[in-house]
Amino acid sequence: MSIPYKKMAVAKDKKVALVAHDNKKRDLVEWAKYNKVLLAHHTVYATGTTGTLLEKELGIDIVKLQSGPLGGDQQIGSKIVDGDIDFLIFFWDPLEPVPHDPDVKALLRMAVVWNIPMACNRASADFIISSPLMDQEYDRLVPDYDAYRNRAIP
Repeated sequence: MSIPYKKMAVAKDKKVALVAHDNKKRDLVEWAKYNKVLLAHHTVYATGTTGTLLEKELGIDIVKLQSGPLGGDQQIGSKIVDGDIDFLIFFWDPLEPVPHDPDVKALLRMAVVWNIPMACNRASADFIISSPLMDQEYDRLVPDYDAYRNRAIP
């Protein structure tokens, strides 16, 4: 069964979530410093430690949530569900197991479920941040889950 879509207006200034595992924080900070001018007019959210590092290095306000293992990944996921995050940049470490792996998978899943752009490495982050869509309004198609919500439960 195909899921229908509906349009959701995304403003010119975006709401960006930046997340990084410990071994990738330095990479994310370097990427953000390089793209500081592009990020500065958007609202930037980040999980705890990453947000503190970014705010210090960039000198711009960051909306800091909890650290990932303390629920920050789930807070970002909740904001995605509520339409409060327009795209996610999550530099995760594929070679290092993390104790909160189920939270990480849930966050990535929410980005896919709600059809928001997501970058998991520097190259994909470069493509997203440099897209002409970053600085204009955009009608994002979001799945219409009404049939799922209203399904008969035996």
